Amino acid sequence: MTQYVVPSDARAAVLGHPVGHSRSPLLHAAAYKELNVPIDYTAIDILPEQAADFAQRLRTEPGWVGVSVTMPMKDALIPYIDEPSERVKRLGALNTIMVHHSSTGVRLAAENTDIDGIVRALALPRPTPGEPGPLLGILGNGNTALAALEACALLGASRVELLVRNPQRATEVIALAQTLGLVLNVLPYTEGAPVLTHCDALISTLPPRAADTWLDPLGLPAASTPRSSAAAMTSIKPGAILLDVAYDPWPSALATAWETAGGSVVSGLSMLVHQGLEQVKLFSRIQDADWEHVTNVMCDAVGVPRPSSGS
Repeated sequence: MTQYVVPSDARAAVLGHPVGHSRSPLLHAAAYKELNVPIDYTAIDILPEQAADFAQRLRTEPGWVGVSVTMPMKDALIPYIDEPSERVKRLGALNTIMVHHSSTGVRLAAENTDIDGIVRALALPRPTPGEPGPLLGILGNGNTALAALEACALLGASRVELLVRNPQRATEVIALAQTLGLVLNVLPYTEGAPVLTHCDALISTLPPRAADTWLDPLGLPAASTPRSSAAAMTSIKPGAILLDVAYDPWPSALATAWETAGGSVVSGLSMLVHQGLEQVKLFSRIQDADWEHVTNVMCDAVGVPRPSSGS
């Protein structure tokens, strides 16, 4: 089989609105430099109504190898995909498009690596056979919540608590839980405080600052609450992990409150690194590399702790 060679004019980008804050260009540039791969990676601000035109650009403009996709484009580009992965079919959401060139034309393939990013960022121990899996929580019911739910399935969750603003709008997440065979309990976030007593980890898929008004209903302390008294005031499980996918600003009010209450916090940048690594593999098509080292390089590029060896 002929080995794929990245063309010298190769390019990729992150798509979304807004994308000025995105760290993806830093991550990808660091990885491609380390791998000595000539992919120029940029950020492109784009809205859903521009999806069809941009999909055509991917097919007709030279150099494209793929794009990373963030909100609000994760479902907007689905109609223009030729080869969606099984994950993308289940979720109805993508975060990665690969541009495949051949003698018969250009085909757009899609994947969702947010799932990998969440699983690896949480780094929870897998339950052994016969042992109950972790009880996991999710805040929000958008496209990233769908990826979070599939990640919960991979982590062997015994039950998932979904806390949302309006449970009647959680139909897609409920349907996915049924497909995955997951036990899902859906509650309005205003009734979420007792749930946190039992959660081993919580994944917030809310946009930046959206969780700020949820702190009090969730029983989490205000920023001014001393750490010494916060743990006694709140009901989170000691040492429970929060993964907040919103990383700008950081720390978020939710992350600060969670840590003050005695939990541990994982930045959304950690998720971004791990899902980005999978995109690097897909765009470069490199099969054999020291991916642990590349991961460390990407972590260093955005200032997040390197993962523990073997995690």
